[in-house]
Parts: sequence; C-alpha cells; structure tokens
Amino acid sequence: MSTDHVPTKPAPVDAESGPAAGPNPSARGRLPAHKLRWGLLAVAAGAILAAGATMALSGGFRTSHLEAHDPGSTHPTGKSNAAFGSAKSGDCLTWTDAKTLDLTKVNCSDKHLFEVTADIDLSKYPGKEFGPEAPFPDSLRFSELRDENCGPAAADYLGGKLDPRGKFVVGMINPGDPGWRSGDRTIRCGLQLVSANGNATQQSTGRVQNADQSRIFEPGTCIGLTQNLPTNEPVDCAKPHAYEVISVVDLSQQFQGPPPDNDAQDKFMQDQCSHAVDEYLGGQDDLMNKTLTAFWDNLDPRSWLVGSHKLNCLVGKGSQDGFSSITGSAKGDIQIDGQAPVPPPSSGRSTPAPLPGAAPPR
Repeated sequence: MSTDHVPTKPAPVDAESGPAAGPNPSARGRLPAHKLRWGLLAVAAGAILAAGATMALSGGFRTSHLEAHDPGSTHPTGKSNAAFGSAKSGDCLTWTDAKTLDLTKVNCSDKHLFEVTADIDLSKYPGKEFGPEAPFPDSLRFSELRDENCGPAAADYLGGKLDPRGKFVVGMINPGDPGWRSGDRTIRCGLQLVSANGNATQQSTGRVQNADQSRIFEPGTCIGLTQNLPTNEPVDCAKPHAYEVISVVDLSQQFQGPPPDNDAQDKFMQDQCSHAVDEYLGGQDDLMNKTLTAFWDNLDPRSWLVGSHKLNCLVGKGSQDGFSSITGSAKGDIQIDGQAPVPPPSSGRSTPAPLPGAAPPR
C-alpha cells in the first residue's frame, strides 16, 4: 500500500474548538486529513489490500490463503465444482463459508463476494511449469500469477477505471490441490471487497463497473479494531471498534472538473463534518463530553478521475499507539478503553487525544 498521499494542511474538527474557517495557529487539537489514510487503510496491518487476495478450491485451510473443498462431496473440486468450472468474465460468485469456499454462481444484482474478470488456462503457458505432471504451485507462486494476470485483467475489464484507493481489490481463485491433480489448470481473476485483515466476507451488489468505488460505509456503521488499528470491517457498535461513520459526503456536489486539492477538500469536509456532528450527535458539546474527535479522509486524484467522489465523516478517539477502543454507538452511552468517558471541565477545556498522524497541539 502506497503511503505517498499526505496532505499539506490540517483539517480540523475537534471537541474543543469545533469547526474552523481555515488554518488558525492558535487552535489546538488540529487533525490533518492524512491520519485517516494511515488509519482507515490500516497500512501497517493491511498489506492484503495492496497485494489482493488469493483463494483456492481444495481441502483444508492454510493461513497463506483461503482454501476450500466441496463440503457435500468427497470428490476433488476444481472442474467438478460447477460454479468454479463454468465461471467466466462477468459472472458473480458467492460462498457461505470462507474456510470451505462452497462456490455458488449468483446474479450480480444480488449479494455476492467475487466478480469474475477473467478465466485463464495456465496449461497454455509455454514450458512444463503447468504441464500434466507439474506439482501444485505454492502460495507465493499463485500470488505472482495473480499479480501477473489479474491486475491487467481488472484493468481491461473496467476499461482502466479501477480505483487504486477504492473499496474493491483484485483477487484470484485457483483450482486447489485436488483440482490441480485432476488436471484443472484454470485460475479465475476477479474483484472483491476485502478487509484490512484479509477477510473476504464483505458482500457487494451490482457490477463494479457501475458502482461508486469510493471506500465508504453507511452512517451508523462501526469499524472494528485490532492491535489499535482499524480492520476496515464493519462490526456491531456494541463491540469494540475504532470509529463510527456519521455521514457520507459527495464531493461532486461542491467540485466539478479536475480533482480538488487537499486544502479545498479539507475546507469543504470541515464544514460538512461539523454539520454531521450536529445532526448525528446533537452538537459539538456532546462530541466534547464523550472526548471524541471528528475526522475524515482525502480523495486521491486517481480516485477522483475514475469516478470515486465520496468520503465519510467519522468519530473516534486517538491513543498513544493508534486508536482507542470504543464500545457503544456515539449516539448513546459509550465506553472508551473499558471506561466511561470523563467530560473535560467546564472551564479550561482539555483537548481530545489526536488520532494517528495528527499534528501535536499548539
């Protein structure tokens, strides 16, 4: 995951000062927009998003990639699995168990987990690597094959309009060891939603080509937490989470033409997220009393150019090592790291801990 997207100015909305009209050297607790690039995309924990995902139809489960067998049959899968064996570009697949990957072909307008962009027969490769007697490739080789084949396949499938910062990633399903031994050499490239910890459990509806690829969630969604980092996977707000989504903002309502720069985005989002705090929580005082901070991301120019124009306003709380653990919806009573938040004194308000990447208070 590239980390070259770093805004040059902070984007403040905090419990002490509320929304500001612009850069103010005297304001405290400012929150630069790149803190969410660090957090939401979970750079430290989410390399899977950059690398894509590799799944296999085979027996058992290994941590290197998802593997599966047909739980209703002792026969090797691969070509014997109807959904896998007949899947072609434009088909959508789903499964009920990530450990068994019991594939079913569904209409793309229905909920699904994988949209096929290409089926590639490795037996047509020159040489003996994928010949009749060739051993089943290891996970590293399948990762290489995914990168060699599935990235270009996604680009062709979408006409070059895959958002590199968007919610969809390039994935691959291979025939698995039993299917390989029975002669299946076909891999299926596709697009899917994958969390920062690599779980391919997030469903989508409709084809990616017709979707807004913005990495957003609906208001009221809480995003999980592991080792002080967001998982990019929704959880029940009653469970520990990193932050809560309070609104969706469409930047195309404010900006047309070329991608807006980060300063322009921050000024607009600052105002929008301030209004979202008022509507979602009842006002800045409630945000302050719960010691939470409002924040947002920036849109990368490459995302803008392929049609991703939406961002989330979010509320969370920073800790020394990343994000604090929050339980309960911000609309009601919450606990932060297992304790009820202590509102700052009515005079001499304290500033909430900034989220990761925030500039130190001035």
